[in-house]
Amino acid sequence: MIPSRAPSKTSAPAGAVLRAKIEYDGSRYRGWQAQVNARTVQGVLLAAARELWGPGVRVHGAGRTDAGVHALGQVASVHLPPRARVDAAAALRRWNELLPFDVNVLALAPAAATFHARHDAVRRVYRYRIATRRTAFGKPFVYWVKDDLDVTAMDRAARLLAGRHDFAGFCENPEGHDSTIVVVEEARVAAPAEADGLVLVRIAASHFLWKMVRRVVGVLLEVGAGRMAEAQVARLLAERTSEVARLTVPPSGLFLESVGYPGEPVEEPPHPLRPAF
Repeated sequence: MIPSRAPSKTSAPAGAVLRAKIEYDGSRYRGWQAQVNARTVQGVLLAAARELWGPGVRVHGAGRTDAGVHALGQVASVHLPPRARVDAAAALRRWNELLPFDVNVLALAPAAATFHARHDAVRRVYRYRIATRRTAFGKPFVYWVKDDLDVTAMDRAARLLAGRHDFAGFCENPEGHDSTIVVVEEARVAAPAEADGLVLVRIAASHFLWKMVRRVVGVLLEVGAGRMAEAQVARLLAERTSEVARLTVPPSGLFLESVGYPGEPVEEPPHPLRPAF
């Protein structure tokens, strides 16, 4: 007797993948990552996407921004369920109609079936906006600092961060990360001529650790205020200390500016006044 063959196991057919570029005001959200009993950016995007494409849709972001952090150019991969209709232009309009006022999909286009926004990203750029004057309109999107800042000294200190370093001292819960080594491509500080009283900190890296950027900015502000020498920044990179944690700045001034992928040109930075200062 010839034994019958077991039926072959085949995986379920995969649906199409779309690439989304998203901006959001993170003030009302407990960060990007979907959570039970908490309002998050990924959560509201998923709720609207399920109404548009059905329950099988998945949305993965390139950066897991923390509570209160904003984005000018978050990238997400939208994995559609099998046989879902793919009409990016129509979906862009409808998705935005279903989203709250402070989350907006800027662009939506077909992507390769293997595209994953977080796993494929090779460059992430964050900007931190500091106000050196009181502002009635920009407060949700800046950190107001009353110190007189030496922006040139801050920029020199920021350049010390470039390269491959262990940022464990700048990380909340370093034990929760597989590695605390980060390759920083560039870190700069500037006071744009277009905006009186605005200082921008921009840092580009392969990835970032939890609260790393906010602690980097806190250290740079100490340098700018004259309370820390530039040479101390190199020391803080070389040793773990609780000194950095107390300098963590608020999330209000932090934006995920852009995300880069292999073979793509580096994006031009948005205008320094965006969002309006």
